[in-house]
Formats: sequence, C-alpha cells, structure tokens
Amino acid sequence: MTSDFKKLGIIAGGGTIPKMLIEHCQKIGRPFFVLAIEGNADKTLVDGSVPHLWIRIGQAGTGFKKLHDEKVEEVIMIGTIRRPSFFDLLPDMRTTAFFAKIGTKALGDDGILRALVHEIEAEGMAVRGVHEVMSDLLVKKGCLTKHKPDKQAEADIRRGVEVALALGRLDVGQAVVVQQGLVLAVEGIEGTDELLRRCGGYKRKGDGGVLVKLRKPQQDMRIDLPTIGLQTVKRAKESGLRGIAVHAGNGLIVDEAEVIRLADKEGLFVIGVNPGDYAK
Repeated sequence: MTSDFKKLGIIAGGGTIPKMLIEHCQKIGRPFFVLAIEGNADKTLVDGSVPHLWIRIGQAGTGFKKLHDEKVEEVIMIGTIRRPSFFDLLPDMRTTAFFAKIGTKALGDDGILRALVHEIEAEGMAVRGVHEVMSDLLVKKGCLTKHKPDKQAEADIRRGVEVALALGRLDVGQAVVVQQGLVLAVEGIEGTDELLRRCGGYKRKGDGGVLVKLRKPQQDMRIDLPTIGLQTVKRAKESGLRGIAVHAGNGLIVDEAEVIRLADKEGLFVIGVNPGDYAK
C-alpha cells in the first residue's frame, strides 16, 4: 500500500521528543528521514532501521542536499540545541551564505530560527510544527495535577507572565522563576534546567516559587515551543519550587501522564495558563 503522507524530514536536536516523533512516524507508516545534529541529538536516537545522517550545525549545505536527495517535502525542527563549539560552527559554503545574508537582522535565538525557516522553505520544503503531527503534546489549559496554586502562587504566576512576555518580546528567553513576587531568575541562553539549578541558590524562606514558561509573543508556533518534561519537575522540586505554569495550547508537555504522576508525588502543581487571563 502506498502511503498518502508526505515524506518528513526531522532535524533532530536533544531531548526525548525527536525519538517520540520517529516512533510516531514508524507507527503510522509515514516516510521520514532524520538529520541528527552532532553533539545535541542522543547517540541512541537512530539505529540501523532509522534512515539518517549525522551533521554538524555548520553543515547546512550537506543537510539540504541530503533532504533533497531523500525527496523530503516537509520538515520539522525539534529538540534542544546547546551552544555550539567553534568546530561545530565551521561553516560550509551554504551556511556561510546564510549568515552573510541575515547579518545582524537575527540577533536572538528566535530571529535565527525564523531566518532558518525561510531558508528551508526557499529550498522548496514546507516547515511544520511538531504539534501539527502530534497534537497530544500541547499543554491543556487548567490545573493538571492534584495540587493547585493558592493565592500567593497565583500572584507569582501573574508576575511571571508579565516578566516572561517582556523577555519574549526582546527575544531573550521563555522562562522566569518568581517567589513571593520577587523575580529569582530569568532564562537566557542556558536553558530551563540550568535556570532552575541557578535559582535554587536564591530561594527565600517561606512559600516556594513558581516556574513560568511562555511562548514568545512574536514566536513562530512551528519552532522551539516552550517545553516541560520529567526533568523539569525534578529540577523544580530540587530548587524548592511549588509549581510550574506553562503556556496552554502554545507549549509542549513530554510524557504528560508521567509528569503529572511525578508532580503529584512531589507535591507540585502543573498548570496550563493563558497569558491573557493574567493581563492587568
């Protein structure tokens, strides 16, 4: 039987979602090809049964050529990308041309990703968001756990939404930690895990803080949506937080049932929020 699906190119960084996407394609019989980013994608991501090519971040030309050779029609960029080393960034001619063209127009992570989306589409491939293929990953609105935010936690969420939206407009980060109205830490290039480790040292006495993670206001839904998983809950607990608020319908939750189970066990709440509900 011939598949009616368009062939999918998966540009895979770190984390567990790339593996979930591969398994989803295998389950439904969708043809796919993986470009695994060296130093980011898990070494166990691909095996002999998974069509793939390992590339450095700077090998855009090699990657585009392989996607064309594989007759890929749609592309999903998914997974975390760590700060690259000098070697990782050694560019091929295609990557050199890309950076020469965007110049200083893309000063933040989101700007670079938007420019990359345009380049992929200029190559004749459509860019999709992982939520368009696996919609069950999107965070649902409302409290997902037995534990719910009290008045202080709600006030911290409100403050966190305000700060996270401001950060997002500047293309700085997606997450902020607030405790008793005070901003303990904001996310920069380090990512959420490191943010949580860092804020643990600033914890005040009394009620613990809240992690708020939102999609940037100008952010393309197809790229780098705010994501939480089991590791986020573990780090939040270690840092003395009371809960996690994530952008409902605009963020991803990996292994939702397990995340909720662990949060319930550790006494944390997880809630999907609409930033508009917290506007003054």
